[in-house]
Amino acid sequence: MLEQINSNPLVSCIIIFFNAQKETFFEEAIESIFAQTYENWELLLADDGSTDESTAIALRCAQKYPDRVRYVEHEGHQNRGMSATRNLGIRHAKGEYIALLDADDIWLPQKLEQQVAILVAYPEAGMVYGSTQMWYGWTGNPEDAKRDRGRGLGVKPDTLVKPPTLLKLFLKGTAETPGTCSILMRQKLVKDVGGFEQSFRGMFEDQAFFYKVSLNATVYIESGCWDRYRQHSNSSCYVAQALGQYNSLKPNSAHLIFLTWLEKYLREQGCQDTEIWQALNKALWPYQHPRIFYLLQWFQDVGQHLTRSIKKFVKLIFIHKELTSI
Repeated sequence: MLEQINSNPLVSCIIIFFNAQKETFFEEAIESIFAQTYENWELLLADDGSTDESTAIALRCAQKYPDRVRYVEHEGHQNRGMSATRNLGIRHAKGEYIALLDADDIWLPQKLEQQVAILVAYPEAGMVYGSTQMWYGWTGNPEDAKRDRGRGLGVKPDTLVKPPTLLKLFLKGTAETPGTCSILMRQKLVKDVGGFEQSFRGMFEDQAFFYKVSLNATVYIESGCWDRYRQHSNSSCYVAQALGQYNSLKPNSAHLIFLTWLEKYLREQGCQDTEIWQALNKALWPYQHPRIFYLLQWFQDVGQHLTRSIKKFVKLIFIHKELTSI
């Protein structure tokens, strides 16, 4: 595939950040871009109104590498949220392709080389992504490393997936949405779908964008895994969980806001796919009928507890019989 590249299209790499200098994560993210085997890239460091040392780090990097790195910020150094800051970086991007990297994550060295080759080879694909490593092992603790896993693709890898197949899989939970740092996309696609939804300042900002893409564009799902999504207590997802705004295991306000937005977006797009609406209505049902949902959950929990108790009781009887027969 690499032989098919006749040119080296420019890739605009965008790191958004807000008070990112809690560890050395920000510097590690930047270093992972400089370590890429693909050389034709630019880096945009998009500041969401930081008040710590991370602004100075970004400015120093831009001053040291003026031909490759640019610093951008909102007017008046405002804090406007993740979606608006991604759009800020995208507006300043000069590349044919766009890649996103969050300030606490890293790319592996061949990320851009491999994914550029795929988009060149498959011009019908607007975006490419592979599995993301959910990275607990960054701590160096062997016990944490045992928790590392890849995100579920939900389809056979190294495949072109036409719309709206991925949207259905995402809604049903059969596939996980891409890790933001795993994607490479054409700038034209980003503009065609209207960029990131700026009403999402944090949680579900990525999913809103990927749902728009999966409704409108062909996507290539690759078998490679080129990014590591660092799991730590200061990430936006963990902070939202700590504040009670998000819980992946039960209904929560952030998820309802996303589903309500999705319902409106699908209507605006004139979506008439019955399977999509059935999946969305199923996802909305716990919010529309909360008392029934929690009652059913209670019965399910009681049933599981009774099943475990019965299994233990049967096992004890069996052991008793074994002992009395000796």
